[in-house]
Parts: sequence; C-alpha cells; structure tokens
Amino acid sequence: MEDFLKLDDQLSKDELKLRDSINKWVYADVIPSMPDAFEQSVFPKEIIPRLSSAGILGIKLPKEYGGRAMKDVAYGLACQELEKADSAIRSFVSIQNSLCMFPIFKYGTEEIKQKFLPKMTKGECLSFFGLTEESGGSDPSNLQTTAKKVSGGWELNGNKKWIGISPIADIGIIWAQTDHGIRGFIVEKNFEGFEAKDIPQRMSLRIAKVGEVKLNKVFVPDSHFLPGTEKGISAALSCLNEARYGIAWGAVGAATDCFDRTLAYLKDRELFGKSAASFQLIQKELADMFTEINKTQAFNLQMGRLKEKGECPPVMISMAKMNACKNALDISRRCRDLLGANGISLEYHVIRHMLNLESVYTYEGTDNIHHLIVGQYLTGHKAFC
Repeated sequence: MEDFLKLDDQLSKDELKLRDSINKWVYADVIPSMPDAFEQSVFPKEIIPRLSSAGILGIKLPKEYGGRAMKDVAYGLACQELEKADSAIRSFVSIQNSLCMFPIFKYGTEEIKQKFLPKMTKGECLSFFGLTEESGGSDPSNLQTTAKKVSGGWELNGNKKWIGISPIADIGIIWAQTDHGIRGFIVEKNFEGFEAKDIPQRMSLRIAKVGEVKLNKVFVPDSHFLPGTEKGISAALSCLNEARYGIAWGAVGAATDCFDRTLAYLKDRELFGKSAASFQLIQKELADMFTEINKTQAFNLQMGRLKEKGECPPVMISMAKMNACKNALDISRRCRDLLGANGISLEYHVIRHMLNLESVYTYEGTDNIHHLIVGQYLTGHKAFC
C-alpha cells in the first residue's frame, strides 16, 4: 500500500531497512507456504532460525543478552510486517519477546537472565505465557493456579488454557496465587508434573500451537522465581501491555495485506464489460478501508514514539489495540465480501486473515475490556464489575 501520509519520512534508516527486509522475506519465503500450513494446522518451525538471525527475537533486549537493542517503533514495524504473513507468526514473536523475554529481563535475577535470554534470542529456547485460565480470561486477578512455598522452592498446582506456543515450548512463565498475592515463576517442560497439549479443531490461528497446560504438584526451585513480580498482578499486566502494543501494529499489517490483495483483484476483474474497481459502491468500500488503515498506521507510529519517550500509558495501548483490531477485522470481512466466491479460498489469503483476526480481536483483552479501560480513563469510574 502506498505511503499516503508520508509516514516513512518519520522513520529512521535502520527502521526502514528492518521493515523492508522483513517485508521482502515474508512475501518471498513465508506467505507461499501459509495456506497449506493453515489447512494442515502446522507451525513452520523452520522460520525460527531466520527470525533469530534477523534479530527479531530479542529485538529490544540489550546486546549483552543477545538482543538487538532497537526501540519500540522498530518492534512495531516488525510485528506489522510479520502479520502480513499470518497472525500466528506475529503471535509467536509477541509471545517470545513481549510476554516471556520481557518479564525475565524486567523481573528476573541476573542469573536467570543469563541462563535463558541468550538461548531465547537464538530460538533455542521457546517459551509461553501462562496466565489465562478456563474460569477467568478477562479477570486475571481471579487465578485458581496456586504456588505453595516448600523447602528450596515452590509447589505449583492448576490448569491454564488457550496458551500460545505451550505444546512446543521449552519453558513457560506461570502466574499463580501465593499467600502474598500473584507471582511469576519459570517452569521448564521437563519438570515432573508438567503437561502441555494442543487444543485441536480450532478454526482460527490454526498455524499457531495453542494449548492447555496442567500443573500437578510441580516443584519449581527458588532460582526460577521472578522476584520482581512481588508487585503482584500489575507485573503480569505490564507484560500484557507490551504484547498489546505489538498486536496493534500487527493487526494493521493483516488489514493491509487484505486490502492490497483485494484492490489488485478488483482492478483486474471484469464485470459487465468493465473493471470491477470502477463501480461506485466498490470504490466507497475501498476508500473507507484505505482511510482506516492510514489512520491506524498514524496512531500506531505516534504511540510508538511516545512509548520510546516513556510517555505511553496503558490506556493508550488499550485504545490502540481496540482500534486496530476492530478496523482490521472489519476490513478483512469487507475484503472477503468484495472477492466474492474467491473470498473463501485460501489461495486468496483473505479468509485466513479474517479467521485469525477473530482471535486477535479477543485475546490480550477483549474489545469490551479495552472499551472499559478507556471508559474508566474518561469518567473515573471502573465498570468492570
């Protein structure tokens, strides 16, 4: 899609180089395999070394931990381009970076950082974020998973559900109730009593490995406790804010791919002896979608620059996630309609984006939850319960 608002003028040479290199790789090497991967529900693990060599895993981490030490806008641009391939690809990167490396770096000891972060940036250690449970996705403070202090460590018991990457992950950040509130722990897949299995028959994020995690008297040594999480549920929410930021960028990437494919199709397709793109109602649809994509890109860029300066509050990220996901899902549905019967074919990719965005619209805070976060900011009244 053209740079209608000249936003590229506000990007550095390094940011442009990163974005363009990911874009070229995604369209040349990743997207062609996505329809089959989606239909067969197979995660393409072969892309992980490329994500690592490109510096996308650990993109914001300091170099001493194997990171690339880039800033928030660069991370956002990476998410935007990766989701043009598939939401599951961007989700994998979000989980590894925002939900797992971030809390280890922010809340872990130096020993635990050195143990895990370099391997995570190389893609040699995959991770998951274990917060959501069957009884309370939108109420994370109501965790049923418990962590009881025992000699030399902790005993964890409970179940987590809808946990991305968990079936193939090496470690997980598990959030559990203790006698002193919610805390974070690193659980390794070989710990006795740990089990993670794939949730089958999903019609969205089929490429992703989304699972259920069971913890049955899992012993976690003291060395795997994240001491910085003693601040409680706010520590877990800080990780969600990092992920939501990347989702806002990713969603507009999916919307852009849908729009570009649909525009090209309509220009080429002939109806009643003329281009389908020449009809008034079709042009209105295209103009509306083009406008919303540009508005969302501008919002995301401004948010990213503010985040780099430490001036981006959680409510702004909620607004961005809410706005981007709503617009992306709407655009994917419009594009599917404009493609006619071809709109339901994986060959044209739009239906795959549309089905994925149904999940993106819901996870990391539903649309309703983000509306209430913004509503609380505006009115001073909490309406969650």
